[in-house]
Parts: sequence; C-alpha cells; structure tokens
Amino acid sequence: MRFAQDRAQLDTRWKELQREAHPDKFAAQGAAAQRVAMQWSVRINEAYQRLKDPLRRAGYLCELLGSPINAERNTDMPADFLIQQIEWREDLDEAETADDLDKIALRASLSQRKQLSKIEQMLDVDHDYAAAAQQVRSLMFIERFASEIDARIDQLEQ
Repeated sequence: MRFAQDRAQLDTRWKELQREAHPDKFAAQGAAAQRVAMQWSVRINEAYQRLKDPLRRAGYLCELLGSPINAERNTDMPADFLIQQIEWREDLDEAETADDLDKIALRASLSQRKQLSKIEQMLDVDHDYAAAAQQVRSLMFIERFASEIDARIDQLEQ
C-alpha cells in the first residue's frame, strides 16, 4: 500500500465494496450470512475512514511498516518545530480579530500540507518509516493546533 491515494478511486472502491457486502444481498441465505455481511460492512467502513484521512492513513502505514507512532509516549520533537509551535501559540493568544485568526490558520494549513508532502516522500519514495513516524507526530500537533484555531474562530462568531 502507498500513502498517496486518489480520493475519487478510494470513494468508488468503498461504494463497490459496500454494495457487495450489504446485508440485504444475503437475506435469502439466512440470518448468519447477514451477520457476517454486517461485520464485513463495518470493517469496510472502518478501513475507508482510516484511508480517507491522510493523518490516520500515515499513522496506519507507519504501524504496518514497523514504526509505530506512540504519540502518547514519544513526544520528542525537533527544536525548530517546538519553537514554531511556541510562536504560533503566542500568536493565537494575542489574536483579537477574525483576520488575525485567519492568518494563523493559513500558516497552519500550509504547514499541514508541507508535512503531508514530507510524509508521502518518506513513505512512498524513501521508505524511511521512522522519519515518517516523526513527521506524523508533528502533523498531529499541527492538527490539534488547527482545531484550537477553529475553536477560537467559533468563539469570535458567537
């Protein structure tokens, strides 16, 4: 499996698999067959949810390839990344207007895209799974920060 995925193809394949495994298709085969079909349907949905989200997909691939994320135990980050996070948090604390928050959100979004690009390179080209896991942990911080920005925007709108 590769990190890079075509979302349209992924969506199409998910729909095809859901149609094939739909429990109603197994009604004539009895309740046991319908239960198995339901279990497959749940698994298909779980896989789709994991694969359609780039962060979850990257984490899953790192785990499969022997480099677990272990974000709750491994919080070691490069110094420049930590400095960037401190600066962003200070900017967020000082932000007073929606325009201020939009600028911070744009920086976070650009950083997310940059991290995803690095992760794709590390997983699909370099096969450097440990480095990819480090980038996934960084991306987790960025996504959490983006959620905090969204919460602040919501507060301003109220």
